[in-house]
Amino acid sequence: MDILFLDSPSFAKEDMIDAFSQLGCHIDLFFHPDYRCRHSSDFENAFRNQIVNKNYDFVFSFNYCPIISICCEKNNLKYISYVYDSPHSTLYSYTVINKCNYIFIFDQQTYLELAQNGFQTVHFLPLAANPTRLTKIVPSDSLRETLSCDISFVGSMYNESPNLYDSVKEKLSSYTQGFVESILLSQHHVYGYYFIQEILEKNDSVFNELHQAYPYPDNKDGVESPHYIIAQYMLGRKLTEMERHIYLHELSKHHDVHLYTHNPTPELPLVKNCGTIDFRRDQHYLFKCSDINLNISLRSIRSGIPLRCYDIMGSGGFLLTNYQSDFFPDFIPGEDYDYFDSEETLLQKVDYYLTHDTKRRDMINCCLQKIEENHTFVHRAQTMISVLS
Repeated sequence: MDILFLDSPSFAKEDMIDAFSQLGCHIDLFFHPDYRCRHSSDFENAFRNQIVNKNYDFVFSFNYCPIISICCEKNNLKYISYVYDSPHSTLYSYTVINKCNYIFIFDQQTYLELAQNGFQTVHFLPLAANPTRLTKIVPSDSLRETLSCDISFVGSMYNESPNLYDSVKEKLSSYTQGFVESILLSQHHVYGYYFIQEILEKNDSVFNELHQAYPYPDNKDGVESPHYIIAQYMLGRKLTEMERHIYLHELSKHHDVHLYTHNPTPELPLVKNCGTIDFRRDQHYLFKCSDINLNISLRSIRSGIPLRCYDIMGSGGFLLTNYQSDFFPDFIPGEDYDYFDSEETLLQKVDYYLTHDTKRRDMINCCLQKIEENHTFVHRAQTMISVLS
């Protein structure tokens, strides 16, 4: 098969290219800076020049790009997109219904929302790992000494100054500030059901104040609402900032916690902030050297397994994550990984696994075997191609 592959920045790009190559596919890379635009004549012209005198079986991109769908629809090409971001507002573009589309979504609740509303171009497909590459990465003794710790967390703290919510907070009345903080605190105690958008849709005065402070315009090319944008992009990120701070703060009182993130965290004095870590070169050494690799999902990921989790499991690292329902069909808590749903259960399970080394290692081996047998990028590429056929 011949594939035109969008050469945009994405964490799993090399692994996906390798997977298609293992299946005997030929890949041409294509890039144009307007790939995120919903309309671009420059992109369309570059795309048209790329496909002239070629016979591609399909076009592929990570995440869904409306401009690619427009081009594929015009040129009678099939378009596979593999969505690993959430929220991902372009899923609400009118172009999603184009017949050329095969949209594979890693978050099952997002997929179901679209499928149950009649969209026939969407499919559920979890993310994956490349254990063949990851298991070959063996840290040296000196690197292991540098990276070893009780607990590590890799990810944004969403504490940029100011973040989106904090940048508008002073424009809000004290009532609205208190209301927002109450729903954030309530959502913090509930996993498996993200209700913030529903609450905003039922409270016009609070929503109107938030919308006035952050006047996100209606998008003429899609159906994503200002309620969705504020709930997912503004408040979802604020809640994630709050939770990551709470969990890391509590853990650091009792354990050696290493954080790999972009920004300084003076509000976490007991956490060792190690700065950023290179995703491709160094991150997987860390996963092998940490006794516990922590995942604290961005709250707008409603049910899906983030790529970070697959990277941990595929590297031979031990994963302790917040509750995400998409784990359960394929992975068994206490056998392959484990999860928490409160500060109390997080602290209990950290204490348990740090004192049960053999149990952790048995779980690592069990999980890695499952990844190798059913959850590689080759498996996912095979699924996408089979749906296409």
